Amino acid sequence: MNDSSWSIFVVLLVLASFIVVGLRQKSRESQEYGFGGRYTGRIGGGAAIASNWMSAASLMGLAGIIYLQGYQGLAYVIGWTGGYVLLLVLLASQIRRFGKFTAPEFVGERYGSQAARAIAAAISIAISIIYCVAQFKGIGLIFSFMFGIEYQQGVTYGALAVVSYLVISGMLGVPRNQQLQYLVISVSFIVPLMWLARKLGYFWLLPQFGYGRALTDLSRQFSIDFTLPFAGGSLFQWCALCFTLMVGTAGLPHVLSRFYTVPNVRDARWSVVWGLFFIALIYWSAPAFSVFGRLLEAKSGLIPDPASARAAADVIVLKTALQGGLPGWLVGVLAAGALSAAFFTVAGLLMTGAASISHDIYYSMVNPRASESARMKVAKGGTLVLAAIVLLLALDPPGLIAEITAVAFALAGNTIFPLFLLGIWWGRANRYGAIAGMLTGIVCTALAPLCGGVFPELALLFPVTSSALLGAPLVIAVMIAVSLLTPAPPEEMGRFLEKEVHGHLD
Repeated sequence: MNDSSWSIFVVLLVLASFIVVGLRQKSRESQEYGFGGRYTGRIGGGAAIASNWMSAASLMGLAGIIYLQGYQGLAYVIGWTGGYVLLLVLLASQIRRFGKFTAPEFVGERYGSQAARAIAAAISIAISIIYCVAQFKGIGLIFSFMFGIEYQQGVTYGALAVVSYLVISGMLGVPRNQQLQYLVISVSFIVPLMWLARKLGYFWLLPQFGYGRALTDLSRQFSIDFTLPFAGGSLFQWCALCFTLMVGTAGLPHVLSRFYTVPNVRDARWSVVWGLFFIALIYWSAPAFSVFGRLLEAKSGLIPDPASARAAADVIVLKTALQGGLPGWLVGVLAAGALSAAFFTVAGLLMTGAASISHDIYYSMVNPRASESARMKVAKGGTLVLAAIVLLLALDPPGLIAEITAVAFALAGNTIFPLFLLGIWWGRANRYGAIAGMLTGIVCTALAPLCGGVFPELALLFPVTSSALLGAPLVIAVMIAVSLLTPAPPEEMGRFLEKEVHGHLD
């Protein structure tokens, strides 16, 4: 077979493996559909967190945004990793002690309000949809790149593959399976990078450090300075994006629900630590792909104009592998790893959204007597509806993979994060403050696209991808003010927080 055939063969082999895994792990229990799965230890839990986190934004979008913006794009690296530090310090152990399975369930129980729970469920569904659009774009680009078809065809075939897997397998996120997924993703991303670094003459055993020489070569030989701070934007934009991604990470519903798969608080903390380590292995590698891509373009004399560079950014990892002369089978391995990341992330997100529909809306609010089979039917139906909505939006995506993903983080950072932060650490927070805070967070997230044309100052202060720098503090202030002006929450909740959430060490 030629190189192209080898690449396609590897990708098809991975798709076939998804079906095999789905048949082996088929689940019919609504308790597993959309929730955590089984416990597999601290390191295994960390690998499951990392697998759940690795997405098209991590393996394709991150390299693409750094390829375009250089230093400015590092805000994504710092924000997405720093968010796990926030989780570790502020929320991980307390969430585990509280003992609710989904973000809307936590909100409903902590604030004693079905209305607050319904709004939180709607926000969780919206986050899943936005996040999934970015993943569908990644899947569509990989299908289009590998099979030589139009993007719209690629994203349609990818959506059918994801939905078929979910219909066959039920719950995607069995953590033992996710450990294997992380191993496949990390090897498929790092091994081609090592091969590329060696071929270009840089230190290949640790290419995450060895690409520093490539940065120097870019600067000296071609006057391309990737390390110049804020060349692609202002200091405020960088800080706003970094902060938004941090608090957004700490507020993502499908990340928060992961802490209920561990048996105790200590393991919840260590799972975050190991997860951060595994995530960092990938994030250290993405800038190297960006730099090698720019270097190969410069050496070949092809310096793309801004529009062409933006069009190529989301597939720069694959283009760099091809330009670097990697064997076809290795390009296929790289494409398969990116496809795996996008595939499993979008499946998990769809099921998180389906869990909000089935558990937080249908079972908890519409029909509390619903049988397990009825709840499962609602969950699977919700998955199909969400997938159809995402597909329609992904046919004409509004931005780069990383940019679309950042909008989901902004919404999470403006809504879910303040609710969890005050709900855990301030006993006076009540249902009125929670509802007012969520509504304020939604407005802050939507200010730029809805009002930016009429009031451009709002778009500057609340960028669509970076609105939480001002939005999250504003939401916290609104929650505090409204809570103080309205009746206090029940004393039982205060005693529960004091005794069960904060009252003992693990």
